[in-house]
Amino acid sequence: MEEKLQAILEAASKEAVELNARPDFEAFKARLVGPHGSLTDCVKSVGKLPKEERPLAGKAVNQIKKALEALFTETLQRIETAEMQALLGPAVDPSLPSAHFPAGTRHPLSQVRDAISEIFRKIGFTIAEGSELESEWYCFDALNTPDDHPARDEQDTLFLPEGLVMGNVDKKADERYVMRTHTSPVQIRTLLKEEPPLRIVAPGRAFRRDTVDATHSANFHQIEGLYVEKDCNVTDLKAVLDYFLQELFGSEVQTRLRPSFFPFTEPSFELDMKLPNLGKLSDQWIEVMGCGMVDPEVFKSVGYDPEAWSGYAFGMGIERLAMLLYGVDDIRYFYQNDLRFLRQFTS
Repeated sequence: MEEKLQAILEAASKEAVELNARPDFEAFKARLVGPHGSLTDCVKSVGKLPKEERPLAGKAVNQIKKALEALFTETLQRIETAEMQALLGPAVDPSLPSAHFPAGTRHPLSQVRDAISEIFRKIGFTIAEGSELESEWYCFDALNTPDDHPARDEQDTLFLPEGLVMGNVDKKADERYVMRTHTSPVQIRTLLKEEPPLRIVAPGRAFRRDTVDATHSANFHQIEGLYVEKDCNVTDLKAVLDYFLQELFGSEVQTRLRPSFFPFTEPSFELDMKLPNLGKLSDQWIEVMGCGMVDPEVFKSVGYDPEAWSGYAFGMGIERLAMLLYGVDDIRYFYQNDLRFLRQFTS
């Protein structure tokens, strides 16, 4: 019996080396362990041996069976590897980038955000960021926004139910949470954390209950700036914004400050610009941002002495500037993830 089993294993080992296809392997396996296979016949014959010979014969059969199972596994893995290599063609370096999927590019809004940030970084501004979820104090009260201001109405601002929010957003007991309507809370948090003088720009997302159309979105992007120094005035504000717009749109840009109102600046302005190369908007005054001198009440809310410190602030929509830069006439294009649109901004 033992000699017969060894002969089966030796013959199987020699034959397995020659196998290169899965059907041949299955036929080979059936000839050994199938219903009429040579090992199967040996297993059946164990019961016909004298009682005293059966334990040794059974042990020998099990040893050969395990050896054949290992041989089957090894042979099948070799065949599968060969089949995969045949499908893949020549050997490939898995560390190389795929040739079938082009590399992505950064979103146009990200490109414009970074371009704006870099312009201000050149003149000493640093980047500050904050949470998109804020309390009313940071979003409104600290910015001198009165209780009856329209921005605090639920028709304009996204207020969150009390039980829905978890985390450690600073908040008083009687306040509500809001999705920030501007990135101005970043200014307040920076003023509370750092000592003047300071200059920051705060890019990020903001949220309002706007009806989505060609120029409005409930989710949009802003970048705001804050400069705090002694003896700061409107001339400093306009000089910085003129520099910024010339860097972004070119030296032919013209600007003007138009009186306006914001709770957190006094005096307040809308900044308009005019350019000769904006298509149908060429040589027209276009509103691009709000700005002004920081209201003394804002300084008081964060513990600054308004007699010692002054400053200016400004804020602009990144989508608005991107639309002017790229000639896009519908803000919704930026959010539709249409590759035909996005590929136009690859560099």
